[in-house]
Amino acid sequence: MAKATTKKKVQPQAVASKKVEFKPEGKRLEDVKDKEIPVPRLYEYYKNTIIPNLMKKFGYKSPMQVPRLEKIVLNMGVGSATQDQRHLLNAINELELIAGQRPAISKAKKSISNFKLRAGVPIGCFVTLRRQRMYEFLDRFINIAAPRIRDFRGFSDKSFDGHGNYSVGIKEQIIFPEIDVDKVSRISGLDITFVIRSKSDEESYALLQEFGFPFQRKE
Repeated sequence: MAKATTKKKVQPQAVASKKVEFKPEGKRLEDVKDKEIPVPRLYEYYKNTIIPNLMKKFGYKSPMQVPRLEKIVLNMGVGSATQDQRHLLNAINELELIAGQRPAISKAKKSISNFKLRAGVPIGCFVTLRRQRMYEFLDRFINIAAPRIRDFRGFSDKSFDGHGNYSVGIKEQIIFPEIDVDKVSRISGLDITFVIRSKSDEESYALLQEFGFPFQRKE
């Protein structure tokens, strides 16, 4: 009796396929090392122009005495987040677009029964910018965002805290070009604090003026 023959399965040859690499369209600024970020033009302007100008104006003997911007803090309070966490998520995403850095969440420090607020509940988000990112944001804020404020006539010079730091409140986040107005679900404001190393409010005011900060004109 003839043996049954079994057909040997022929394994299909693997076809070498070319690996397709998708290059990312961009990187979050927080994922990019500072050395990869181009030196901001306002930092160069500070070193080459502002320092000599303020040394002459205030009679400083060393560049180390010149007022210096140390950090910029952006804060968005979202009180409605206690009722709807989506409001907080939207704020986090918008602040990241504005600052180029992922925000941290701020939480209530104590419980307030009248507002149905419990300690530890997320109520907002904030970002602290330093070095290159700080100067890059300052440039965009002064030259692009601030002029888009409705009926803008300049910022008050009365918002210094007595220690050289300056704060300003923004009513609408849509002044920043990074925010797509068509995708905004609600108008939100934010507070911006410029932390400055200086001996007085007068020195800090002079520093911001040199940067071109749009203060109200004194008559």
